Amino acid sequence: MTQDFLGSVLRFFDAAAGHLDLRPGLAERIAQCNSTYSVRFGVKLRGRIFSFEGWRSVHSEHVEPVKGGIRFDPAAHAEEVDALATLMSLKCALVNVPFGGSKGALRINPAEWSEDELERITRRFTQELARRDLIHPGRNVPAPDMGTGEREMAWMADEYRRLGNSDAINQSACVTGKPLARGGIEGRVEATGRGVQYALNAYLRHPDTPPLAGRKAIAGSSVVVQGFGNVGYHAAKFIAEEGGRICGIVEHDVAIFDPAGLDVEAVRAVRDASGSIGAMPGVEVVPSAEGLTHVAADILIPAARENAITAENADRVNYGLIVEAANGPVSADAEAILHRRGIAILPDLYVNAGGVVVSYFEWVKNITHLPFGLMDRRDNIRAGTAVVSALEEIAGRRLDDDRRRRITRETREIDLVRSGLEEIMFQSFEDIMARKRMLGDVDLRTAAYAEAISRIAEYYRAIGL
Repeated sequence: MTQDFLGSVLRFFDAAAGHLDLRPGLAERIAQCNSTYSVRFGVKLRGRIFSFEGWRSVHSEHVEPVKGGIRFDPAAHAEEVDALATLMSLKCALVNVPFGGSKGALRINPAEWSEDELERITRRFTQELARRDLIHPGRNVPAPDMGTGEREMAWMADEYRRLGNSDAINQSACVTGKPLARGGIEGRVEATGRGVQYALNAYLRHPDTPPLAGRKAIAGSSVVVQGFGNVGYHAAKFIAEEGGRICGIVEHDVAIFDPAGLDVEAVRAVRDASGSIGAMPGVEVVPSAEGLTHVAADILIPAARENAITAENADRVNYGLIVEAANGPVSADAEAILHRRGIAILPDLYVNAGGVVVSYFEWVKNITHLPFGLMDRRDNIRAGTAVVSALEEIAGRRLDDDRRRRITRETREIDLVRSGLEEIMFQSFEDIMARKRMLGDVDLRTAAYAEAISRIAEYYRAIGL
């Protein structure tokens, strides 16, 4: 499946590049992963030595540092990491975040290890990455991903500090997604899910997109969410707060449905207490494998992992719009089938960019040493001005005066983060639609890829390639 994932990403890339006037060989150069490092190390645990394997892929260093999460997953594989790194380069280019693309993984099931054991494993992995400059505030900046979170990022940052580095003053910028007490930023945990909400709003409110079941708003829409981890939970929470009806949640073990709408917080509480959403009372429970095809709904939000929808089930899913919160949830073969059936797809390249956007804010905060929201109003205004400058650099234009005043006057860090993320997500969708108009009859994924590829191509043209 991982090879299929990489193959789908490259097929999407080639389809978009074919619409652009690029120099011979440039598309191939942009598509290629620069390097993938494989590391193997041992850790003495439980009276014996356990061996672990991990990867860190650097897709493109056209701009540094490179950026991308590290996942802890027993099914992790080198080709999967390559595909994810490729998506990171394109994603950063699409939303105008000045990072190249990278991604990492450790083949491990975190549930099989105690917290102390997992900390020792994570620190050893950090040592292997640091030896190769694959964790560095100015070269390669990891972040959380599947199976990792603030805790793992705190361990990695602390281990990087212990190893010693000439760039000591900026050490906290070696990773993002850290706890607030260790230099993190408010809103990072919710960022990808919040970005899904903003992406969906940008799509629905745009004058050139069709209504969804007669609506141009989230309120009243029926929604199925696949995956109830950090991204899926927050996406469901925020969409429900806007009046969307979460009628189904599909997890790895079971799927639950209620046509009247599920209480997202209640489902989370049951899952946390029992270990499964299947323990939720008063709902219909079906096998996980039937979850995506069990009901028809306005919107599907796949927020789990790649290849959730393939040629095998694409004929049986019934949604008006698929919003890709996960990376690569729809295979290239499945996408062709879905388009024939008139199902629109809002692509992962755009939808789940909220995480890297807020990671950029955290990195800027660490590099500039600005304590957003922790000092008096004057310092908050200064911090807000720094955020405005970062936003304008990303957008390539000056923000309107009303938005500039609103951002610089905000006194809470979370308000700065949400306002900045919303601005970037809406502007990026405008850019996708502008590219779509330029290219003619292409889908949203092709337009998003083409926009990202064209921006990376500009970097290469600037150095004569």
